[in-house]
Amino acid sequence: MKRLKILVCVAFVAGFGAFALLNSKAVTGQSGNTALAAPTGVIASDSRYSNKVTIWWDTIRGATSYRIFRNAVNNSATAADIGTTVSNFFQDGGATPGQTAFYWVRAENSSTVSDLSVPNQGTRAIPVGPPPPPGFPLNPPPPAPVNNETTATKIYLGKALFWDEQMSSTRTVSCGTCHHSNNGGTDPRSAVLGDASRNPGLDGILGTNDDVRGSAGVPFTNPDGTFVNIPTYGLNAQVTGRKSVSHINSAYPQLLFWDGRATQQFRDPITNTIVLNGGAALESQAAGPPVSSAEMAHTGRDWNDVASRMAGSKPLALSPSIPVALSTWINGRTYSDLFLEAFGTAEVTPARIAMAIAAYERALYTDQAPIDLDTAGISNISPAAQRGRGIFNGIGNCNACHGGPLFSDNLFHNIGVRPPEEDTGRFQVTANPQHIGQFRTPDLRNASLRRSFFHNGQFTTLAEVVNFYDRGGDFDSPTKDPRIQPLGLTVGQQGDLVAFLQSLTDPRLVTEAPPFDRPMLYTESAFVPTLTGTGIVGSGGFIPQIKILSPPIVGNTNFTVSMSNALGNAPATLVIAGMQPGNTPGPVRNELKRLTVNTANTGAGNGWSSVSFTFSLPRKLRGMTFYARWYVQDASAPGGYAVSQVAVINAFSTSASGSLTSRSVELQEPVIEVIDTDRKINLR
Repeated sequence: MKRLKILVCVAFVAGFGAFALLNSKAVTGQSGNTALAAPTGVIASDSRYSNKVTIWWDTIRGATSYRIFRNAVNNSATAADIGTTVSNFFQDGGATPGQTAFYWVRAENSSTVSDLSVPNQGTRAIPVGPPPPPGFPLNPPPPAPVNNETTATKIYLGKALFWDEQMSSTRTVSCGTCHHSNNGGTDPRSAVLGDASRNPGLDGILGTNDDVRGSAGVPFTNPDGTFVNIPTYGLNAQVTGRKSVSHINSAYPQLLFWDGRATQQFRDPITNTIVLNGGAALESQAAGPPVSSAEMAHTGRDWNDVASRMAGSKPLALSPSIPVALSTWINGRTYSDLFLEAFGTAEVTPARIAMAIAAYERALYTDQAPIDLDTAGISNISPAAQRGRGIFNGIGNCNACHGGPLFSDNLFHNIGVRPPEEDTGRFQVTANPQHIGQFRTPDLRNASLRRSFFHNGQFTTLAEVVNFYDRGGDFDSPTKDPRIQPLGLTVGQQGDLVAFLQSLTDPRLVTEAPPFDRPMLYTESAFVPTLTGTGIVGSGGFIPQIKILSPPIVGNTNFTVSMSNALGNAPATLVIAGMQPGNTPGPVRNELKRLTVNTANTGAGNGWSSVSFTFSLPRKLRGMTFYARWYVQDASAPGGYAVSQVAVINAFSTSASGSLTSRSVELQEPVIEVIDTDRKINLR
């Protein structure tokens, strides 16, 4: 057996003792055991707030805190020390309104300090309008639970974990797959027409009125990585029974998920012991999807499996593009290295994974929407939005449930979207009959970016949502909120209400500007296998359908290739080679893999198969394009074989810098054993 052994080096970060207060205003780094880089990416807000200036910067490797300096002139030597923080943002409430200030940030730990950052200018706005109404503005940052402080290192660790598709058993789904900032924190796929984003609802039949626009997760998967053909989805990804809720501003509600099943108390996913006894709904929520067999998990997967997978994975190894600041902080390190910096020891545990993801989400709040500037007296929303606000707070009575700075009461209501028996909502948590059909009120911030609305994703525009409320909902039931009544709005009033809702969007989400920037997903990349050719028809006029969801990254121990739409109970051969296989399963140059199995089921078009193996390549073949094809023995097919289309596979690995490359010189892969192929590779 040929074996490939890759050594993974673990870098230890020193100097994480108790933080010693540094009161000096010196502007240069001091000598110490470990050099700290000067903070980069410093941005101070410019007239976005009337009560403060907020400063953000990139997380710096090895820093345990940051010190902020301010001056009225661009002179760091006379700058005032205005405070410290363990996060990578700071709010300066002492800035003089209307006066431009210069800000510097210094990274520190117990043994050394960095040089000062490059200065950035910020301004606290002078309010010109009336004071904001009670409850405004939004008061960030959101509070963190005791024992899970929102540190800069935890934010970046959580960001890596949140966007790492290796978290799923198939390596195709991350937390971020269903939560895009430029889609208002929800899943852009849920509005796409077609079965790939549909759950059949209560009746189990696609194409009927109770269908749900959900999020595609993983196919029904065995522990060995093979897929199972199941009703509704076949070998395709399963779809969640509810639309995703926004992760933006999700740190403020006390209960999360549509039915509120994620509570303030966070328990260890393995031992069930209490880890955080309050304020931890985000941690509780994060513990769900990675072990859901529809969203991210194979059957029988538990959090020990998740933690083991992440401990042995190179951070964001599948991402084609990582934000520079995050990539610089990771700097080729392992997850154990990153956990060491964030938590003080290197153990990658289930509880720590959830805590890091929650810390990242607590840094994602929006308070720079036009409505925020308006309520702060900085600038006015449009006349149409002003009229819409009057309707929102007046005859529309929208603020009864969507009040306050989050535009949500975070309570549960049945508003008559669908008959409550289709999805009983909050009742599934409380078993209280009065809660049948109730769902948590989503906040309306950034709603204009979302492409589907309500728990079932039924509507795809804000205009449809407003019209729904104008007609008083669609379905009555004993638990429907009595305040949902026809409004009798004119077309113009409905348009004004939409304009007001659009004023709740923070422009930073539209461009995914920091802190809402993100790694690119593998599933968004050109490395996803594609299909070409036409295939050959078999019994019943069916052409076998090949499907490859797995990333063709060198070392993937569960590279899965499936096939459906074939003759059942028939020998089927999968061939993967460096040139396109022909119409018969004969020898092919640069052949990587040849497997023969029997299709499951019986009858024309009912046969299917799924195989999983380690995707391993000799160095001479790395960077090549490969081709995969299924051949099913079928007497009714020309030449005796029904043949699938050709799947085009662009093999890749990760470079030393962590980015994807089709031909990598230095590999940093986990220790793996490459299994023997059934046929030797022809290197002619």
